[in-house]
Amino acid sequence: MGFKFLIRSKKMLSLLTVFLLLGSSMVMAQATAEGGATAADAVKDNGLGTAAYYTLLFLIVCFVVGIVGKILQVFDLTQQIQGKKPINWNNVMGVICLVFLVAGMYGAYWEYTVQGSMILPAAASVHGVKIDNMFWTTTVLTTIVFVVTQILLFTFLFRYRYSAKRRGHFLPHNNTIEKVWTIAPAIVLTILVIFGFFTWQQITNSVDAKGEPASINIDVTGHQFAWELRYEGKDGKLGNTNYKLVNGSNKLGINFKDKFSYDDLQADTMVIPVRKSIRLNIHAQDVIHSVYMPHFRVQLNAVPGLPTYFKFTPTITTSEMRTKLDNPTFEYLLYCNKICGGAHYNMKKVVRVVSEAEYQAWLAQQKPYLTDKLKQDLKFAEQKSTVQQNNRLALNN
Repeated sequence: MGFKFLIRSKKMLSLLTVFLLLGSSMVMAQATAEGGATAADAVKDNGLGTAAYYTLLFLIVCFVVGIVGKILQVFDLTQQIQGKKPINWNNVMGVICLVFLVAGMYGAYWEYTVQGSMILPAAASVHGVKIDNMFWTTTVLTTIVFVVTQILLFTFLFRYRYSAKRRGHFLPHNNTIEKVWTIAPAIVLTILVIFGFFTWQQITNSVDAKGEPASINIDVTGHQFAWELRYEGKDGKLGNTNYKLVNGSNKLGINFKDKFSYDDLQADTMVIPVRKSIRLNIHAQDVIHSVYMPHFRVQLNAVPGLPTYFKFTPTITTSEMRTKLDNPTFEYLLYCNKICGGAHYNMKKVVRVVSEAEYQAWLAQQKPYLTDKLKQDLKFAEQKSTVQQNNRLALNN
């Protein structure tokens, strides 16, 4: 009734006509301006035209289906009036179920082959291999269940469609069937959950084990709309930070009263050595961001006021990945995986995996956060001379 009312409503049809004509005219105008471009090409660059184009296609399909249905209904009534055998709609629906099964399976195959080819390449970190194993184990199991259940569902709909020659068997309850389809999935899911729990526990272990070389600490701080990187200096420790100290010259709020902060380094590119443990200390200064490095299978939120951590070990250098992908310009990237504002797309950093020698050479060229300008802004020299003078007075006394 609602659909009939919508069709008979002159106002709705008028609005729909105006909408479709406007979209179509825009598409055609753009196609003409481009000189020979087709309407299908033009709608790709026009949001309103695209909406009108696909709405029109949908309505055409609906009307075609409705017309075919009316034709079949009239044919069925004609057959009954003539005393002939009417259309067996149960057989029609059974055949449609088989067609839907074949089309659906082909659609699933297309998704796996076309969309599946767009997945990330092999993981470039130790824990990434474990995550991929979990993913593929779950994918294979769910695919098997999907294929079996869909084949059974639509085959049974076709095989046991209504027939006047047989009676349906009513089965109110069966304990055996109930146990099988309850216990079997429970066992499989329990195994997956336990396997995933221990794997995730190993991945999120951010504490260096005894006898294990200390991880390289890198501070990653997100703000609208950039990532700031801070490396530890020769002392192997990062200085403390305090959000109250954040200003134009000290954008990370580093506390330079902490002696470990004097040699902290700043960097525009995240350069890390291959097969070395990397610990990311993740911070945010304004809204929630998310550290996302897909090739390393790293993702963790950056929450204001709540430092988080992630430790991983890269296994493939940038140059090796370039060779592997046959892409000489390839770079690992650090993204923000939270829509954090209008310029969210700007939050990218190049991540370069190099050898240990290359890393040490690069590290030696980085500048400290405590620049001369920052020393001047913080009156660092005056404070240092005051401390020295006080020490001399104390010794004289």
